[in-house]
Amino acid sequence: MTLKNIRTLNLLAPALVAVLLFIAPSLAQTPTPTPTLPSERPARFQPTNEGFEYVRRDEWISMRDGVRLHTVILIPKGAKGAPILLTRTPYNATGLTSHSESSHLGPILSGYDNAVEVIVEGGYIRVVQDIRGKYGSEGDYVMNRPLHGPQNPTPVDHATDTYDTIDWLVKNIPESNGKVGILGISYDGFLPLMALVNPHPALKVSVPMNPMVDGWMGDDWFHNGAFRQQNMPYIYEQVATQSNYARWWTSNFDDYDMYMQAGSAGELGRRRGLEQIGFWRKLLEHPSYDAFWRDQAVDKILAGQPLKVPVMLVHSLWDQEDIYGDIAVYKAIKPKDTSNDKVFLVMGPWHHGQEIADGSTLGALKFNSDTALTFRQEILRPFLDHYLKDDAPKMDVAPVTAFETGTNKWRRLPAWPAGCERDCTIKPTPLYLNTGLKASFTAANAEPGYEEYISDPAKPVPFRSRPIQPAGGLYWARWLVDDQREASGRPDVLVFTSDELKAPVKISGEPIANLIASTSGTDSDWVVKLIDLYPDEVAGQPAMGGYQLMVSADIFRGRYRESLETAKPIAANEPLRYRFALPTANHVFLPGHRIMVQVQSSWFPLYDRNPQTFVSNIFWAKPEDYRKATQRIYHTTVQASFIELPLVATP
Repeated sequence: MTLKNIRTLNLLAPALVAVLLFIAPSLAQTPTPTPTLPSERPARFQPTNEGFEYVRRDEWISMRDGVRLHTVILIPKGAKGAPILLTRTPYNATGLTSHSESSHLGPILSGYDNAVEVIVEGGYIRVVQDIRGKYGSEGDYVMNRPLHGPQNPTPVDHATDTYDTIDWLVKNIPESNGKVGILGISYDGFLPLMALVNPHPALKVSVPMNPMVDGWMGDDWFHNGAFRQQNMPYIYEQVATQSNYARWWTSNFDDYDMYMQAGSAGELGRRRGLEQIGFWRKLLEHPSYDAFWRDQAVDKILAGQPLKVPVMLVHSLWDQEDIYGDIAVYKAIKPKDTSNDKVFLVMGPWHHGQEIADGSTLGALKFNSDTALTFRQEILRPFLDHYLKDDAPKMDVAPVTAFETGTNKWRRLPAWPAGCERDCTIKPTPLYLNTGLKASFTAANAEPGYEEYISDPAKPVPFRSRPIQPAGGLYWARWLVDDQREASGRPDVLVFTSDELKAPVKISGEPIANLIASTSGTDSDWVVKLIDLYPDEVAGQPAMGGYQLMVSADIFRGRYRESLETAKPIAANEPLRYRFALPTANHVFLPGHRIMVQVQSSWFPLYDRNPQTFVSNIFWAKPEDYRKATQRIYHTTVQASFIELPLVATP
């Protein structure tokens, strides 16, 4: 190539580059034909449901404010004139009706929150609905949404939503007989109680099982002012998102370590971002029993309502979540039942919700029969059938059906508390906490006049053996029946023990803790545990030798001694009276057993630690606020500490 040609190319190069840049996009925009493979998925797939024994309907029922609630309706094939069993839930209506993929009703309902035998064998139409703001339903979610009033200015609540739902169901399910019953467990048990406020005429029966009733006094959030901090994961997952996809995370295998490292519950909440959640902010703002809690207490609400619908309250004697609510509601509404035919109570030897599962055992305890199956077949099924079926079969259900622990027998009672069907009385009887760590029905006044221990917030007493798993699961379900002997060996737990019993001792009702106690601090928690101490050896059950079974136990936050609404510092080193009720019991201490009472000042990490120095809000206690304290339990003639037992006396 000549020098001239090279120069010419150099002069033309910019123009050539420009041309290429101009035409390149045009070349790139010309698609190269590629072969296509038709999709094998139909535009809209329609299952045949061949051989299914039920018809499934998914409906969105409009409430009076226009919000639509997702509702699953399961109708047995060939149903005609069938009653409806409704459960309203924040726990996913689709999930609760899809426990398996099956053409049969039993398998798809076999799990929470379904009494399967009752539903399937009874031929009931099963309806499960997502409450507003959860899973498939529209609207805003509010934890335990209050009734219209001071805490809820809107015109809608769970009472109106239930009314509107029932109204739609009886008008749009032609296979029904127009009669509806509502039932459910826990949160799903709180909702049948809400249905009793201005109930729909088609609502014929309500069965609240283990319901959330008063979150401050003794159910999910507090017990007598002590915060149940292991429920923080539930708050996080339940409220943060509509479908619970935001999951709480752990940082330690042992929850004891995780909560200790955080310091206070408020600080752990801050680290997890809980302050984004409205309900958590309300907890932080209302640590005392103020109007926020009183206005929502369901027992107080129902005490002011007329009693129109038959109610069966189902209580678990070892309910690790909502041990307060059923009995509180029973006390509130039973006086209205002048004909003794509208308020029924069942008490079983179960953990929270065990009444729809296997009830043969609980932890190390064996009951000699499937107590939960007995409840479903012989109590719940006849009760529902009587009120919901057109032929109204005869019902033989006692006003109170109570399992008697210790003897492992069902008792039919006229009311609660009652020790037997007739000819017995309940006699409140002090069990004194005496000198020498003796428990006795006779008071003693020997010196010294107190027993003492050091409570150290740096080493709180575990509520069960470590490592402690998060709330939920097998260990959580049975912790109230855990052997308490590990706690009894700690120097910061006082243990008072009776002599060996020569005759059975039966209690029916609420034991009352009556402590005369002092603390060297300015705040304190008091935990009282009433325990059945088994003989040193038990024939046929070697693991039960020396077993320490909690029959009833609870905690009280000392700052509320004078007022549940207004926290006050405790006068240091001054003996003061602390009186509070323990959960109801129906138990026989058998001959050869002994009665034990344990007293301590922490129950961790189920409850947040009391710093033992008075601070305005324990949620935000600082590390320097947590201090050791000397705790004393007094037993002099004028300063007698005791547990008032509801003893059953017979002629």
